[in-house]
Amino acid sequence: MTTPHPDERALTSEVKAGPGGAMTDEVGVITGEVTVRTEPAPDGLARVLVQYTGAEEWYTLTGSPAPVLAGGLEVLHARVLDAVRAGAAAEVPRD
Repeated sequence: MTTPHPDERALTSEVKAGPGGAMTDEVGVITGEVTVRTEPAPDGLARVLVQYTGAEEWYTLTGSPAPVLAGGLEVLHARVLDAVRAGAAAEVPRD
């Protein structure tokens, strides 16, 4: 289980994972209604966490931490949400 950092710059959204869900480091694929959190980490990286919406446990989305993309944390968060909506064992996009 992973704990989010208290950071007001973090972005959090609820989304339905597409067929095949989202891949986590701790428990493998999770599916259904999930909450995605993208938060700044040291050295220009971002940490991406995911949980079943309403649950207490957070998991690391595979590929996290990842470099913040051109355009900032918001762009990375939007790309992560697109990937999770698409499913197919979604991971953090790298480009």
